[in-house]
Amino acid sequence: QVQLVESGGGLVQAGGSLRLSCAASGNIFSINAMGWYRQAPGKQRELVASITGSTRYTDSVKGRFTISRDNAKNTVYLQMNSLKPEDTGVYYCNAEISTAWNTRGYWGQGTQVTVSS
Repeated sequence: QVQLVESGGGLVQAGGSLRLSCAASGNIFSINAMGWYRQAPGKQRELVASITGSTRYTDSVKGRFTISRDNAKNTVYLQMNSLKPEDTGVYYCNAEISTAWNTRGYWGQGTQVTVSS
């Protein structure tokens, strides 16, 4: 059984910062790609940032968000600076994880980020 548990969401004023964390646990053999997605009300879920050996960001967060990972802790982070109201949404962690039985993607439960103007 593999679980992804997110933390760090909340309410912040525009221009503020938040740091999201996502810890993977369970019978993990290896973790390949990890990433953060977000879903705003009435919109589709979109990829915000991902990390394998390199990092990728959606254009709207470049220069403001930083994704990183701690392989020893099976944890991925998203440092979000200069937050804007349009960053509001539910942020989901995603990871491609190999167990003894298969390799597949897993999702966290989501954490709410609200940026007030």
